[in-house]
Amino acid sequence: MKQSPLGMFFDLSRLAIESNIVIGLRMMTFASGGASASSEAQLMITEKMQLGSSLALENAMALATGSSLEAVHRSTVAKYTKAVRANRKRLSGA
Repeated sequence: MKQSPLGMFFDLSRLAIESNIVIGLRMMTFASGGASASSEAQLMITEKMQLGSSLALENAMALATGSSLEAVHRSTVAKYTKAVRANRKRLSGA
């Protein structure tokens, strides 16, 4: 299904808003200091490296095998959104 540029814009906007919420929650964790802050920093870096590298490889393979840029966009935004939502849930204690 073809997604309009406006739909892509809204997907990215929602992801940006949710990401900023997670950043705020992480900043509160870092400000509290201690072992939880150190642990969160290590987890954050590990998650970013793992997701970024796996998506880079996955997207390269998808494009090499003929997937459209739109399909790659949808897949990438969906995976980042899933990761951001999981972090938001974990950090907010929900």
